[in-house]
Amino acid sequence: MSCFSVLTDSACDIAKETLKEWHVDCIEMSYEFQNIQVEKELGIREFYDCMRQGGIAKTSAINPDAFNKQFKTYLEQGQDVLYLSFSSGLSTTYNSARLAAEELLEAYPDRKIRIVDSLCASAGQGLFVYLVSQKANACETLEELADFAENLKRNLCHWFTVDDLVYLKRGGRVSPTAAFFGGVLGIKPVLHVDDDGHLINVAKVRGRKASIAALADKYSELAQDPENGVVFLSHGDCFDDADALANMLKERHGVTVRLIADIGPVIGAHSGPGTLALFFVGKNR
Repeated sequence: MSCFSVLTDSACDIAKETLKEWHVDCIEMSYEFQNIQVEKELGIREFYDCMRQGGIAKTSAINPDAFNKQFKTYLEQGQDVLYLSFSSGLSTTYNSARLAAEELLEAYPDRKIRIVDSLCASAGQGLFVYLVSQKANACETLEELADFAENLKRNLCHWFTVDDLVYLKRGGRVSPTAAFFGGVLGIKPVLHVDDDGHLINVAKVRGRKASIAALADKYSELAQDPENGVVFLSHGDCFDDADALANMLKERHGVTVRLIADIGPVIGAHSGPGTLALFFVGKNR
């Protein structure tokens, strides 16, 4: 087997300890609050409490220099690199990694770096990383594993809903008028990440319970293996809703959700508290 390392970034919303168990290294992305003073590193609950109090968090993509430094440590140890990136439809991170790889391969012509645009986010990216890591031992070369990842990503389904449209309004995903009337009328959007890795608003339902049921409906409609598939959930400080969705999937299909993750600051800054997301391998996205 070729000597290579698998990397991803913190947009995957998977705990470092879990990634370590999967033999995957993680490159951290950063955030900061623009309008409130934060004097310590925040836990995930504190982060969402700050958002509820009106804090506006801004995130930063990883730049080419940071990727250059990170990748170089592996190349100097005689290892090739497979990097599974945050969706290019939501961040410039993928392009930064690609630029760094191009520069490094000129200096290390005997080494290989493959950059795979996951077209995924949050624990959908986490599910992608998990499935690729599980395949790693069966692959003899980096190219074989990278090709597996490229084929897999077209079937990684991302479906989610948010509790408050104000955060999507800030990101330009919904209009101010839609956000206002959505709040007044209790309208909850059902969204997904499309084939190009972009966030798309698919439907609107009234009430939180209906939006959670709509996610379960999408699983029933699209899952490749409803009874035995690997399912991940993530949530923005609303574990009870994630647990309710997990129970709904169990009742309908007998499937047990494999992992429930917190939505971290990189994604949560844009989706807000109350976001609930469902990820699985589907017939298509």
